[in-house]
Order: sequence, then C-alpha cells, then structure tokens
Amino acid sequence: MKKSTKTLLLTYLAASTAGVLLHFLHQWFPNPIFALISPVRESVWEHVKLLYFPMLGAALFLGRGKGGLGRAPWLLSQIAVCAVMLGSGYLYHVVFRGEAMAVDLLLFFVPLALGFLLPRALWPLCEWPGTERWAWVLSSLLGALIVCFTFFPPKAALFADLSEGLRTFLTIPV
Repeated sequence: MKKSTKTLLLTYLAASTAGVLLHFLHQWFPNPIFALISPVRESVWEHVKLLYFPMLGAALFLGRGKGGLGRAPWLLSQIAVCAVMLGSGYLYHVVFRGEAMAVDLLLFFVPLALGFLLPRALWPLCEWPGTERWAWVLSSLLGALIVCFTFFPPKAALFADLSEGLRTFLTIPV
C-alpha cells in the first residue's frame, strides 16, 4: 500500500475541489440526477455526499490494479470519515446549534484529510478474507441510504434543513 506523497496530495486536492463543487452543483443545475450526488438541503445528512463521492473516486483511482488490498482500505476509510462527519456535524449543528462557516469548512476538510491518512492504518485489516466484499457492501449500503434519503428524508434532526432557521434541538424525536 505504498503511494507517493505527491499522488496522495494531488488526489486530496482533487477530492477537496470536487467536494466544494458538489456543494453547489444542484443549486446551479437543479435536476434529479445532480440531486443524487449534490446536497439538496442544508442538512447534516445531505453534506455526507461531499465526502462520499470524492472518497469513492479516490478509492477507485488510488486502489486501482491491486485488487481488494488496494480499494478495501479506501472504502473502509470512506465509511469511517462519513460517520465522523455525521457525528461531528450533528454535535455542532444540532446539539450546539453552531452556524460558523469556518467550522463548516473544518467539518469537511479535516475528515477528508483523515480519509486520506486512515487507509494506511486500515490496510492490515484488509488482508482478512472477505474484507473487500464487506467494504464494497458497506460502501454500497451507505450509497443506497444517500439515494433513498435524498428523495425521502425522515423527520429527524439529522435530516432537517438547517438553512430554514429551525431550532433544531426541538426537532429531535423523543
């Protein structure tokens, strides 16, 4: 799992740029296809798309030609950083009711950077039989949830449109 620092840095910059552009894609060109890969609402859940799709691209690019040992750690990293973004975004926006743009940017760039560091630590796990299959299954499941909740978001704080000025702690189901 040796990758040059230059390749990782350039891929991180490309993924960062893709994530930033994805944030505005549906706003610029509203249609159902772009709604699948770009946030439709300003909810914590919708912003997972900004990490999921660039990390999927990085996994396919950086893990090419190495079978399961190449892509599996990247897919597991993708799932982990999406969970980190959901958890930290929920805490910041819903629990603490934060609204600072600088923190929002950190909630994107830091997990994405973590997503590029984590595969090296996850690589030994990927030598276990079946890990590649489970990495694909979990990544696909997350992708399916993203698609499903894009069009049918549950009534929960994680899916609430935070741009509407909701007092989000009141929308948390009891």
